[in-house]
Amino acid sequence: MTSPMGGEIPGPGRERAVLTAPPAPERSTAPATPGRDGRDPFFDNAKFLLLVLVVCAHFWADWINHSDAVRSAAAWVYSFHMPAFIVLSGYLSRSYTGRPDQVKRLITGVLVPYLIFETLYALVRQYVLDEGEIDITILQPWFVCWFLVALFIWRITAPVWRAVRWPVAVAVVISMLSGLTSNGNILQFARVLQFLPFFVLGLQLRREHFAWLRARHIRVASAVVLCLALPLFYLVAPRLEEWEWFSWRHDYTELHVSLSFWFFMRVALFVAAAVMTAAFFSLVPNRTTWYTVMGTRTMYALLLHPLLYRAAVDAGVYERIDSPWGKIALTAVAAVVAVLLMTAVVQRIFRPLVEPRLQRLMS
Repeated sequence: MTSPMGGEIPGPGRERAVLTAPPAPERSTAPATPGRDGRDPFFDNAKFLLLVLVVCAHFWADWINHSDAVRSAAAWVYSFHMPAFIVLSGYLSRSYTGRPDQVKRLITGVLVPYLIFETLYALVRQYVLDEGEIDITILQPWFVCWFLVALFIWRITAPVWRAVRWPVAVAVVISMLSGLTSNGNILQFARVLQFLPFFVLGLQLRREHFAWLRARHIRVASAVVLCLALPLFYLVAPRLEEWEWFSWRHDYTELHVSLSFWFFMRVALFVAAAVMTAAFFSLVPNRTTWYTVMGTRTMYALLLHPLLYRAAVDAGVYERIDSPWGKIALTAVAAVVAVLLMTAVVQRIFRPLVEPRLQRLMS
């Protein structure tokens, strides 16, 4: 079993980022005013909420194939949480032109943490979780590390998409064609290609696009869409033979379907992702909240929560609380874990790993 966010799901014996009153209608459609540091609270709020969903969904992993309720809830989350995160990544990469200072930040902020955590995960799995001898391979990302690889590749291609006349359409064609042949597990390249359109879409968006989503009638429609989607996924998700549809990394032969059906499902997932992502962004608060600052530390929760998830698996937690109330309790615990991993205390402790300072190594 695999996780759409994190690659192969690990498990025993297998390898398994201030207004106090509601704004008036005409003001709710305006973009949020950036704070003193120039950051727009809307985007930090969105990143925080998405990361909480990521962590909760990963903690559900061992139940996805055994519980229709969990499978349906997970499908609801997976339908938009990574597309939305990737759209944000694209939007926040609009200024990337390949300048030396930008390349340096990309290396120290994405590539180096990838190398550090690939090594750390391998050592923990071998010496703490006793999974046997684990090879440290930088070409086969484990769990969430695939996203760092993808972000690095997507961002360095950002200048290319400015030279393309219809960038989103071209990216969609590339994504669809990636399903014609297996790309193996090297750098999770199939997933990089299949999620590419969302990053390219983010590059094309402007603040006014997000502002448009905040119109009152759009927000009401978004709430209805998100609410109705859950029972819809309850009808559909348990009947899908392959959960891997939601991982966005397999070609049609690996999913044991015809090419025409693969194209149909991929288009359906694209449409679902676009609608659900827009609905999510529509409902994200655009004011400073108690968790806004935590949205600046999503990388900590992203990279550290897999170790806690694996600890829960190895401790036999899933076997002991395999009940409806147990699943609800673990979901609440996962949400709390996500919040704690985005606190300033965790940032201070793990900054050398997540945000290494390598000025002396850079020219």
